[in-house]
Amino acid sequence: DSVKVALNAEGATAAQCAETLAELKAVQVSQRYPGALVIGADQMLECEGTWFDKPKDMAGARDHLVAMRGKTHVLPTAACDSLNGARIWHHVAQPRLTARSYSDAFIDHYLATAGTAVLSSVGAYQLEGPGAQLFSQIEGDFFTILGLPLLELLAFLREHNAVLR
Repeated sequence: DSVKVALNAEGATAAQCAETLAELKAVQVSQRYPGALVIGADQMLECEGTWFDKPKDMAGARDHLVAMRGKTHVLPTAACDSLNGARIWHHVAQPRLTARSYSDAFIDHYLATAGTAVLSSVGAYQLEGPGAQLFSQIEGDFFTILGLPLLELLAFLREHNAVLR
């Protein structure tokens, strides 16, 4: 959280913040595991210049959904690979999701249906479930929206013989 606050105060973009957080995670862990290829990832949500955090409770989830209603938000999603404490690869993707103009009644029904699982997502939705009903348009890779630019990561891992070609 302190890294996010500092980067925001410095004028960093949400994408730069996601990349920095992913790198910090990967580098910190890889320093403890010499010779291991370590993956770090992070995701931000930005809507009209505001950075969102995971909602703390269902009221916060409702606030998120109201704030995003009828608007397009970006999900900067970063992955980083580190070896021996140094970043050796990174990728940032920025899917764009447009929330439809859903009603307050829909928000209440959605939250009752989805339950507290929405608290684990920065946008208070999970695209792989009932959260898909929140959107009128989606631009970007499904895996990236879920939190990891998987196809790009797998390509990197194949290049480094970390997974089968």
